[in-house]
Amino acid sequence: MIAIIDYGMGNLRSVQKGFEKVGYRAEIVNAPEKLVNYSGVVLPGVGAFADAMENLHQTGLVKAIKEIAASGKPLLGICLGQQLLFEYSEEWGKTPGLGIFAGRVRRLPPGLKVPHMGWNQIEIKRQSPLLEGVPDGSAFYFVHSYHVDPADGDVILTTTHYGVRFASIVGENNVFGIQFHPEKSSRLGLQILQNFGKLVERCW
Repeated sequence: MIAIIDYGMGNLRSVQKGFEKVGYRAEIVNAPEKLVNYSGVVLPGVGAFADAMENLHQTGLVKAIKEIAASGKPLLGICLGQQLLFEYSEEWGKTPGLGIFAGRVRRLPPGLKVPHMGWNQIEIKRQSPLLEGVPDGSAFYFVHSYHVDPADGDVILTTTHYGVRFASIVGENNVFGIQFHPEKSSRLGLQILQNFGKLVERCW
């Protein structure tokens, strides 16, 4: 079963419904000690990086999320959830993140309309089970003003262009991050959630 982490900053129900549509049961969880009972974990999120990290610290979820990542169980960060997986963000100063991936979170370049909102395409840089059945050039729904800048380019699975070419999906071993919202991205977004579900199945 899949746990969707509730730390007060996620569109939890829409992610949960997305998994239900592709045949996977997902439960909303806010107690860190309960995460060990699940075979896969999703970290969603909307809003400010600093507020999100404060909430994760206050609820005791930081240690639990890092333990999930180290355990080999599939972990998926969505939108702000992806950004939280990195070492720090430049949003409103320098705020430390979870540090599961090396690198930082940067604001989109000046002169662009922000947030970057709407459909945009991905360019596949490296194949992954998370991308099974997703063609190169597929479009997904984005809403964000910041993007991840990985220190190691090998973790970049796809890029997207909006004023700058940025990493739109990252992944290494059992940990993945997605900048767009798969739960709002129609059939191909649901395909990605289904692919994550298949990865989780292997841990059941």
